[in-house]
Amino acid sequence: MFVKKKVFRQECKKKLEKSAKIAKIYKDKKVQNKLYEIIKSIKVQNILLYLPMGFEVNINDFIKKMRKSCNIFVPFMEGVSFKIVKYRLPLKKKRFSIKEPNNSFFKNKRIDIAIVPVLGVGANYKRVGFGKGMYDRFFASLEYKPIIIFVQIEKCFNKKVITNTYDIQSDFYVTPEKIYITRGKQYVNRDFYSRRKCTHRRSNRCINTKAVGSFKI
Repeated sequence: MFVKKKVFRQECKKKLEKSAKIAKIYKDKKVQNKLYEIIKSIKVQNILLYLPMGFEVNINDFIKKMRKSCNIFVPFMEGVSFKIVKYRLPLKKKRFSIKEPNNSFFKNKRIDIAIVPVLGVGANYKRVGFGKGMYDRFFASLEYKPIIIFVQIEKCFNKKVITNTYDIQSDFYVTPEKIYITRGKQYVNRDFYSRRKCTHRRSNRCINTKAVGSFKI
């Protein structure tokens, strides 16, 4: 399993690096618009986001908008895992070239939603990341389970089960083209499912209703 997961990770990395060279700003915007659709359907107060780098979905505009109505938290690395701190400027570049706000010692609030970047996704909707295991350790330390949304600029999915039992699992999986609901039906309201058929000439202005409600590859 380790070899298969490692190979898949490398394949996804090459695919995303190539994809990031073509219309990445457009893809970033499409993913962010889909995140708004999900957020509108869920009561949210505290969100765990990430500070984007490289070929990850750039969610900086999403962060700016959500700060007006929600508490935004981001990872702050500690050893082999991380804790969450409130997003605030200035940001400083730390290990692995990851940007972080200053450390905070305030007691963390309960997270409603976590938006997590992925390299790939396995058949059981579990995350394939960079192999550091930080997200896995963080979520394993929580006494509750927030809604988890995976995002990436292009779908990289493996139909085989190549992940481990400890890998985190998504409730939603968002790419520029579709919103896949993997385990999150109980979190969204009826309007999210039963949108009228899109009449707009540009189909990317509408949610792909065939994908909503099931995970179809």
